[in-house]
Amino acid sequence: MFRTVCAPVRRLIPVLVATVALTVSCSSASTEDGRDAAQAPTGGVHPATVDTAFGAVDLESAPTRVVALGWGDAETALALGVQPVGASDWLDFGGEGVGPWAEGLYDAPPEIIGTLEPSYEAVAALEPDLILDTKSSGDVGRHDRLAAIAPTVGIPEGAENYTTSYEDQVTMVAAALGVPEKGAELISGLDDGFRTAAANHPEFADKTVTVGALSGTGYGAYIEDSERVQFLTRLGFRQNPTIASMTPVRFSVPIADEQLGLLDADLVVMFPIGKTAQDIEQNPLFRRIPAVAQGHAIVFDDPAVAKSYSTNSALSLQYALDTVVPMLAAAVRS
Repeated sequence: MFRTVCAPVRRLIPVLVATVALTVSCSSASTEDGRDAAQAPTGGVHPATVDTAFGAVDLESAPTRVVALGWGDAETALALGVQPVGASDWLDFGGEGVGPWAEGLYDAPPEIIGTLEPSYEAVAALEPDLILDTKSSGDVGRHDRLAAIAPTVGIPEGAENYTTSYEDQVTMVAAALGVPEKGAELISGLDDGFRTAAANHPEFADKTVTVGALSGTGYGAYIEDSERVQFLTRLGFRQNPTIASMTPVRFSVPIADEQLGLLDADLVVMFPIGKTAQDIEQNPLFRRIPAVAQGHAIVFDDPAVAKSYSTNSALSLQYALDTVVPMLAAAVRS
């Protein structure tokens, strides 16, 4: 079995991040009362309209105080040259609430706001002129309370339960910030990265894959619409048909210990959530899965690598391509 033991690959961190850092550092701004403001991109396209599941959001001018609450929204704003004044730390990074691929992009740390149930009072106290919530539960009550504070860009039409794709997220955030062309460039660059990785690894083509997790509620396997599976299908893998045929609960399929054989595929990829890699690897039932016994499995034990894959933001995806793809290649070959 292949276990992830390599350290995070920095390589100067991709050129994308370096470019963003330069953009952010050259666009500082502040409010009249002296507080740090979000860095508004210059030359933005406003007025702008962003279509969401809750209707169209009209923005007359470039926002200067952005609060980013959705999963990956803060990193997306940073990738587009804007520093949120408030943000949610969905994966418990600590500090500024972003992964190592986004380190150094803030001039001043944002106010960290809760995730599933944010403090609406704390959000209002930041006096935002734009709230980003493009990847969240899609709960109407949550959206209405946020929209009463400031214009709120919620989930796109058709999305629910954190299923917003990074393409939709980047497109919506870029439109709200008035930089649609920069958003298109980010998406194009990532598309090129996936195409290059897939072309460099033809052995991935049509291999079945199961992406699962062990958490406090037990084992589960992610559905095809989840970003953890989509990352792999874009590289040429296809979803385990057994998992695809099962009835999900939100974005995963619960798997009982005695049913772990259902995870078997050409490749098995596992996330420990609130658990350790050893908790998965030392389970005799997991070890009996044919793919695992043959070494065609990855159990993430490096939090940075696992979180880069899970964050699924414009910045973290490049980091994941650099770190995860070599692991996949090694596991498929073993």
